Amino acid sequence: MGKKGKKEKKGRGAEKTAAKMEKKVSKRSRKEEEDLEALLAHFQALDATKTQVVETPCPPPSPRLHASLSAHPDKDELILFGGEYFNGQKTSVYNELYTYNIRKDAWTKVEIPNPPPRRCAHQAVVVPQGGGQLWIFGGEFASPDGEQFYHYKDLWVLHLATKTWEQVRDYIYYNDVYAFDLDTFTWSRLCPSGTGPTPRSGCQMSVTPQGSIVIYGGYSKQRVKKDVDRGTQHSDMFLLQPVDGREGKWGWTRINPAGAKPTPRSGFSVAVTPNHQTLLFGGVCDEEEEESLEGDFLNDLHFYDATRNRWFAGQLKGPKSEKRKRRRGRKAEPEGADKQERGGAGAREPPEVVREVVAEDGTVVTIKQVLAAPVPAGQPQSEEEDSPDEAGGPVVEPGPRSNAMLAVKHGRLYLYGGMFEAGDRQVTLSDLYCLDLHKMQEWTALVEADPGAQEWLEETESEEDSDEDAEGGSDDEDSGDSGGEAGGECGAHAGAGRQETHGRAAPEPSTPCRT
Repeated sequence: MGKKGKKEKKGRGAEKTAAKMEKKVSKRSRKEEEDLEALLAHFQALDATKTQVVETPCPPPSPRLHASLSAHPDKDELILFGGEYFNGQKTSVYNELYTYNIRKDAWTKVEIPNPPPRRCAHQAVVVPQGGGQLWIFGGEFASPDGEQFYHYKDLWVLHLATKTWEQVRDYIYYNDVYAFDLDTFTWSRLCPSGTGPTPRSGCQMSVTPQGSIVIYGGYSKQRVKKDVDRGTQHSDMFLLQPVDGREGKWGWTRINPAGAKPTPRSGFSVAVTPNHQTLLFGGVCDEEEEESLEGDFLNDLHFYDATRNRWFAGQLKGPKSEKRKRRRGRKAEPEGADKQERGGAGAREPPEVVREVVAEDGTVVTIKQVLAAPVPAGQPQSEEEDSPDEAGGPVVEPGPRSNAMLAVKHGRLYLYGGMFEAGDRQVTLSDLYCLDLHKMQEWTALVEADPGAQEWLEETESEEDSDEDAEGGSDDEDSGDSGGEAGGECGAHAGAGRQETHGRAAPEPSTPCRT
């Protein structure tokens, strides 16, 4: 027994040592990544000092590998860009541009402001458009010791006629306006006067009774540092309206409505009510970090009255039977009972039921429902009130979600589907709800959600993780520390597709990885 116990302790000690070593390696990797970004920023600062085009005749370029050599589409020239060189101790990476005149057998070094960062193993192609263009995509940067690598996924174009570099953003937002003629089936671009919304995606449009167009919200993002974007959820509002006396002319006006405004969000849905108000439902409020995105999904209702330029919160009145029951019951209660029921020290919160549904792939989806407050003991019931089962049933309403589909017919709002997130899983809904906009009492569930029918396929693990599992890396004691490291050098870009569900920019090309 003693020997066996020593062996077990020794085994646990080895596991702890391995776990500590893994943490040290992970910490060192993060430190090296920060050093690599600092080095790239240093080179970028050096490039920023170039303010004009300088062409200098020179001897042939120094030896290098993994550069690109392209033929000029119009001239008898070759274009050499980038590359790397290793001398046995140090790796050098270049973003130099050279041209070789075939007829004169002469090299020229061309320095152009704002070039792409230093790289090698990139892709290059030349096209004749616009007087000739050299397109550069991706590539790799290596640290001087050759131990760290950075993989690009950016796209650049060199305009050969003007000798200017231009980075083609991975995403482009627009704020232009077009009109479609239903009689002639033709598009025409409008050029409104005034200052309109900034470029964005995912904004919502609705028509006012006066024939103007309301633009609300939207989403855009901007690059704050290398391959790191910061999103903005817009909550501004604009009115696009015809200019008096000028046919076909439109003008922008920024408006600031009063009332209970919706909180900033994206992925919300809108519809127009029978009384020409704009209805807004749900959405998601994102909290973004550099490599993570957490969303708070919503299911609230808001109404915008263009005539009064005011927002109103959509409050449901509840079933009539419940109101009648409470009003008659309070007449027979002793003094003081009403205060307690309304929120005194002994007030009881409505009970909440938490239901967990296991999907086909084993994922547990949690659904919360708030039940109606029970009738206090001794409270008399009227003959007209509903049965206890109906009075104490769960409150029916669509759960928090974004990107729901809305339609209004015969004064009723119909809401279908949408999505929300449970951890790393995206749940796509197919439920259907209805709300009478005239009565504004309660939602009716026409088709309930079925989480059990959801299918979710996890991302394929890397071979490195598989090897670690085979060596016992999935031990319970260490599993909590080793999570979230899958993906290798490309892992920092995983999950970008999640943002697209909120009306954001188009997905970027995947980062090229060298194995």
